[in-house]
Amino acid sequence: MVSLRFPTAIFANLPPPPPPHRAAIAAAIAAAAAAAAAASFTLTAKSAGRPLPHPVHSAPLWASLSLADGATPSNVEPRTGAAFPAETAGGRRLLGVGLRKTTILGLKTIDVYAFGVYADDSDLKQLREKYQKLPVSELKENTDLINDALERDIRMTVRLQIVYGRLSIGSVRSAFEKSVGSRLQKFGGSDTKELLQSFVSLFKDEYKLPKGSVIELSRESNHVLKISIQGEEVGSIQNKLLCQSILDLYIGDDPFDRSAKDNIQGSLASILQA
Repeated sequence: MVSLRFPTAIFANLPPPPPPHRAAIAAAIAAAAAAAAAASFTLTAKSAGRPLPHPVHSAPLWASLSLADGATPSNVEPRTGAAFPAETAGGRRLLGVGLRKTTILGLKTIDVYAFGVYADDSDLKQLREKYQKLPVSELKENTDLINDALERDIRMTVRLQIVYGRLSIGSVRSAFEKSVGSRLQKFGGSDTKELLQSFVSLFKDEYKLPKGSVIELSRESNHVLKISIQGEEVGSIQNKLLCQSILDLYIGDDPFDRSAKDNIQGSLASILQA
């Protein structure tokens, strides 16, 4: 290593540095204290084995606004922060929330919409006679419970909240044509093309879907499917097979979100034991 040495005489006649300004001293002390506190917090968190907190801006602004409306954690889809009301306008109770994702070319995953599944308490009484004597732990794994919920005339709503800002109504129409079409074939065979077209044709190009838009798919009494976009009813179709096929996307044996389906079934089990 090269050592550089300078004669002391060089510095002997230099004027003494001006005294630091009091404000500068105070600012330096405050900055040092803040840095020390931050370092202390980091070390404390690491030593306790806890994950370090994420920056406060990690959640999107619109999600923070949703949480400020008084939503509880169980009403919020955790990945997107989309908050759902505990009840619909018709008094149906929220059973659980989930997320619909899709993959583009097998490379990139996109969060398309968050969803909440609701059911009418009074209609769920149809299931109590059969299931109320079974323990909740068993009902959570009981496939017959979900099959009965899909099959019976129980008023239910699936509320979709758009979280992808570039989603078009045409994309929604195409996605439903594929997913609902496969369920119609699963439950009703191949002769369902006309029924499928009557459903997807309700999603007209005139409707826009900016982030935060809401679509509701509701099974009403006598297996009438009612479709609403942004609070406006766009059509209804009376068909048991269609209602069953749409609900199967969210609570059936191959759901969009497995964790959400399990939570929804757990909620059903708890309600039946109440």
